[in-house]
Amino acid sequence: MTTELDHLADLAGKGRISRRGFLGRAAALGVSAALASTLAGKAFAQTPVKGGTIKAGLQGGESTNSLDPALNLSQVTFSFCKQWGEFLVRLKPDGGVENLIAEEIGASSDAKTWTIKVRDGIEFHNGKTVTAEDIAATIERHADEKSKSGALGILKNIKAVKASGNEVIVALGDADADFPYLMADYHLVIQPNGGKDDPNAGISAGPYKVTVNQPGVRHGGERFANYWRGDKAGHADQIEIIVINDATARLAALQGGQVHMINRVEPKVVDLVKRIAGVTIENVAGRGYYPFNMFCDTAPFDNNDLRMALKLAMDRDELLEKILRGYGSAGNDFPINEAYPLFSTDIEQRKFDPEKAAALYKKSGHIGSVLLRTSDVAFPGAVDAAQLYQQSCAKAGIKIEIKREPGDGYWSEVWNKQPFSLSYWGGRATQDQMYSTGYVSTADWNDTRFKRPEFDKMLFTARAELDQAKRKAIYHDMAVLMRDEGGLIVPFFNQFIDAAASNKISGYVKNPNGEMMDGYALNECWLNA
Repeated sequence: MTTELDHLADLAGKGRISRRGFLGRAAALGVSAALASTLAGKAFAQTPVKGGTIKAGLQGGESTNSLDPALNLSQVTFSFCKQWGEFLVRLKPDGGVENLIAEEIGASSDAKTWTIKVRDGIEFHNGKTVTAEDIAATIERHADEKSKSGALGILKNIKAVKASGNEVIVALGDADADFPYLMADYHLVIQPNGGKDDPNAGISAGPYKVTVNQPGVRHGGERFANYWRGDKAGHADQIEIIVINDATARLAALQGGQVHMINRVEPKVVDLVKRIAGVTIENVAGRGYYPFNMFCDTAPFDNNDLRMALKLAMDRDELLEKILRGYGSAGNDFPINEAYPLFSTDIEQRKFDPEKAAALYKKSGHIGSVLLRTSDVAFPGAVDAAQLYQQSCAKAGIKIEIKREPGDGYWSEVWNKQPFSLSYWGGRATQDQMYSTGYVSTADWNDTRFKRPEFDKMLFTARAELDQAKRKAIYHDMAVLMRDEGGLIVPFFNQFIDAAASNKISGYVKNPNGEMMDGYALNECWLNA
């Protein structure tokens, strides 16, 4: 009987037998109904099933959202672009790079010239074949100094791009051993003519074609019949993202069966969610962090004594315990943690020091309160985190005034616009990419206005350095400079905490690169038969 059961399991794994057929034949072999059901669950658990509609309830959508991938800003646009968009490469859960449209990426001996070989036969949603010209145009558009792309900061090293047959040749100003990782940036969706004609068309070569686009409300897609990786993704007939910015409403939608998965489960309710039948918490540590951002070029934060006072007035242990409930680790006021291979472990961890904070605050000469903006959408528990910070600052004689902003418009009107606010970053694949996106002087997303020529010089030197020990030493010095003089306060690095209806869908894989399986959950999971 064991041999027969193994044969049935093999058929199930290859999709050659239905669940009903499996149960019927198992019963014929004398297997009890309970055992047969358990065996069926295991046999079919990792066998993708086509059909149905998978729905996600996500925080991070606004009425101002656009389909232009250059403007991808928050969680909803991040996840939706992974459904309709296709990329040159993607990051693997183990931190490596998986080729997609790029069949190969190779470098010259000095790592200044990179050649991208384009995979044959990949089709855009409009029926056009993806060409080297489309890829070159995509890179050109995002690297244009006039671009508003969130990827502009990491592409400033590009000096020239040209298509030649089925290859794209990219010339860099400085050597960069991390170039393939840059191409995985979620803004770099490959579009016809690079999106230069109509960046908002929502046309790429991903597993779903855009059918619904109601910013701040919902987004949807139908399976693209000619998707080139149809055996690995695009299992549901349709996918839908429902924007649910309220954490309680999001959880209620999952529990009530309106959606199959949600993001941003608040740490304070994780233990309760674990007790919900048919629901599984999917949490994973990664590079993400929840910062307090100060503009270094705007009063009163242009005074480093005040910035340091505000850093020392933060009780990180309390915030980690009460906000993340252990689902994270302490931050040290620079955006890098042990998830990065070249992380330096010998930088002293900053601690809560109200006496020193008070002395520096007095030295700064600032009088009056300090205005801090926050919102429920900044990160799970952001409002509570601001209030706890207010209390710890009070112990140093610093008065924090909290302004709670509405969720709709927070990312377009508050983040990167107001001088002291709460935010989140998902981290990046490499230290160079993280610093280039958010902290080099010329980055559009420099949300602390940290602009230091010596920091930029160190970044460019590290980028061109192929000796990993020397590179690590440079990153160490960059971290110390930012920690002691920057406008970034990092109380903690978070875990990504999603929840899924495990009794209804399968295929969920923990991915430290980002929430919702780094955005791929909707197209790589499937509905149970």
